[in-house]
Amino acid sequence: MKKAFISWSGGKDCCQSAYQAVQQGFQVACLLNMVTNDKRRSCSHGLSIRWIRLQAEAMGLPLLQQATTSANYEAIYTSTISKLKAEGVNYGVFGDIDFNPHREWITRICSNAKIMPILPLWQEHHEDVAKNFIDLGFEAIVIATQADLLGEEWLGRKFDAAFLKELSAHDDEISPCGEAGEFHTIVVDGPLFKKRLELQDTKTEKRNNHWYLKIGKGILVSK
Repeated sequence: MKKAFISWSGGKDCCQSAYQAVQQGFQVACLLNMVTNDKRRSCSHGLSIRWIRLQAEAMGLPLLQQATTSANYEAIYTSTISKLKAEGVNYGVFGDIDFNPHREWITRICSNAKIMPILPLWQEHHEDVAKNFIDLGFEAIVIATQADLLGEEWLGRKFDAAFLKELSAHDDEISPCGEAGEFHTIVVDGPLFKKRLELQDTKTEKRNNHWYLKIGKGILVSK
């Protein structure tokens, strides 16, 4: 049995990688989500840990949220996946597409923990990755943007064909996957989901040159 952890941010790329890994016969041991030391937000996209927990519940998958700081992030990550290795988890699934420095980081930490890294989306064309996510029936909402590239009006948008078309018309230099951090998403439904995550009472806020969608309430809805 090929047991794997999923490096989980809550966004579309890690979700699509998880789906492809499952299709390839991997069993999801857990979603691994690194969170801030105060245990309030996900380190990846600044998302409240509450919504990550609801995602895991919606999919019926185990969730491991590990607190860390920027100073000890790598050490804590390596220690965490080493413990998973001792529990029989031999693989780690990551949603990276083409950012080589992060690929090198993944290779190093997985090697140190004797984990085999799996990157289902690696070196795929960004347009293909984005369209495939939509065609598979996943649904994601934009929750963060880089303020100098995309204004707050992009927040709360559904990541769909209309979004991709408008994004290209707005600035064709922006990756349709937001691979350089231009925008981030939260997945709310799709093939892996047993229930749909519905976001309510949303507001926008700006922090450190980024716009964020502040979610007031999230509920799970039967499909």
